[in-house]
Amino acid sequence: MEEDDLHISRINTAWSMVREAHGDHTAVQSAQQRLLERYGGAVRKYALSALRNEDAAEDVFQEFALKFVRGDFGNADPERGRFRAFVKTVVYRLIVDYQRRVKKLGREGAMHSNIAEPADSEDTKNDDEAFRTSWRDELLARCWQRLEADERKSGKPYYTVLRYRVAHPDLRSPELAEGLTKELGKPINAGAVRVLLHRSRDLFAEMLLDEVSESLSDSSLDEAEQELIDLELHEYCRPALDKRREKEK
Repeated sequence: MEEDDLHISRINTAWSMVREAHGDHTAVQSAQQRLLERYGGAVRKYALSALRNEDAAEDVFQEFALKFVRGDFGNADPERGRFRAFVKTVVYRLIVDYQRRVKKLGREGAMHSNIAEPADSEDTKNDDEAFRTSWRDELLARCWQRLEADERKSGKPYYTVLRYRVAHPDLRSPELAEGLTKELGKPINAGAVRVLLHRSRDLFAEMLLDEVSESLSDSSLDEAEQELIDLELHEYCRPALDKRREKEK
């Protein structure tokens, strides 16, 4: 991946994609699709954690997608905060509306019998944490997808090596080399494994920093760092942050 592609100043933020997705030009459908692909997983996970029913969670996601495509979010204001908070607020309201509709219509039959009651105000902290967890999981999943795509494009086995390391956290370098020799279908020694692991972690951190920055209206490194801290992802990206700060000097 070219270094310029990872530079924070080149990032197309989620808020800018929201503006594109509700404009008058041909980029509308593309922007809408990119946003739904990027954040759909977090929306689904959050809805499922709240409703504990896959059909209900899918209904909420479809309503979110419909509102987005219909243009209901065109007036969203990035000055009010992070895109994560905006999405969470929208989906939370959709979840509560869904719960109330189910209760009102008396649809607590077998299919919906495990849907939770609308949350009380004292549940707000837990609710926020649930969405942060869904958001964090989706960010990490997207980085794994990007790393895998980078491996297919470049031929460098960063994804395979890092995945193998995660799956075998207790193996020493010689043992990792033995396993990766079979995994890659070619010989690799312990020294090469250590180099590949270092580079794959660096690339993963760069991708994660980009994914987080794209969800901010202010793509400064300070804002990105605070969001990483809030999402408990700061340790993943500390080297990437230090590297970019050094370049900005």
